[in-house]
Amino acid sequence: MKAAYYGGSRQIHIRECVPVAPAAGQVRVRVSHCGICGTDLHVYLGDLDHRIRLPEVIGHEGSGTIAELGPGVEGFSVGDPVVVMPIISCGQCPACKAGNYHVCHQLKVIGIEAPGAMQSSWTVPANLLFPLPRTMDLQQAALIEPVAVACHDIRMGELQKGEYALVLGGGPIGALIAIVAKHKGARVLVTEINPFRIAMLRRLGLEVVDPRQPGPNGTTWVDRVMEETGGAGADVVFEVTGVAAGAEMMTKAAKVRGRIVIVGVFAKPAPVDIYKIFARELRLFGARVYQREDFAEAIEIVASGAIPGHELITNVMPLDQLRHGLDQMATGGDVMKILIDCQS
Repeated sequence: MKAAYYGGSRQIHIRECVPVAPAAGQVRVRVSHCGICGTDLHVYLGDLDHRIRLPEVIGHEGSGTIAELGPGVEGFSVGDPVVVMPIISCGQCPACKAGNYHVCHQLKVIGIEAPGAMQSSWTVPANLLFPLPRTMDLQQAALIEPVAVACHDIRMGELQKGEYALVLGGGPIGALIAIVAKHKGARVLVTEINPFRIAMLRRLGLEVVDPRQPGPNGTTWVDRVMEETGGAGADVVFEVTGVAAGAEMMTKAAKVRGRIVIVGVFAKPAPVDIYKIFARELRLFGARVYQREDFAEAIEIVASGAIPGHELITNVMPLDQLRHGLDQMATGGDVMKILIDCQS
């Protein structure tokens, strides 16, 4: 058995590990695949060292099959395909008692505050498991966690069929927000600057614009939104870049009483046009991780074939190439979603 341990800024160590026998209420999962996400990249770059105990197994977008059941676990059998909702809440704080366990005051994210999925054998609480259709490809299943993020973001933004959604940032999460929003019947425009991602999203049937490039007759991306909405503006804006430019852009094309959903994680404060929020009576939402209903919806959407996983997954690497995958994600280029094969 092998596992990928984060050992400090840009340090990944692949080591032998001993499978942890599940205690009462736990299961041991044979991990098939695990996606690399933006949070993993923040960990790798040292941005989350204040939260993580070194060394720690990272990763939380895992899919696999049950290898062993702990005492008292019911409703599952060895061999069942599953995914894990990788958040642990305390159940006692005011947020949890109000039903908002996903923003628990003591929230632990598996792969940061607890051992993650970048390992061959992963022992987790059984109450975090979601069963999968037995016919589902486990590579595709590794996309369920980020699809659940997209489902939660769209639910927070109250996006309705026929509304106009503007997605700022066409990386893995932005792409999934756009795909799910279109699947739900919204009109969607994505802004993205990476040529590889622009081309991919267009192949997938999405409308994409590079905000740095002028349109016909020198028009801007804001002009395009206004033209396509009859001068009203976007019903919902999803800010997924997590950078200052995105924070500046997000108020420019929102309609009066439009909604803005903050999805990207900002490493430091960014300037925001507060006047436009006031003048247009905009509503601003934060959206963090997901709730159980979002995970359940994500499984249904992936099972339906609505997510073009074979296009979005640009590379599948063995566990011992995780650092190479993280470096690729850090530098950008011709990459969208990288999966780690935890059994290879």
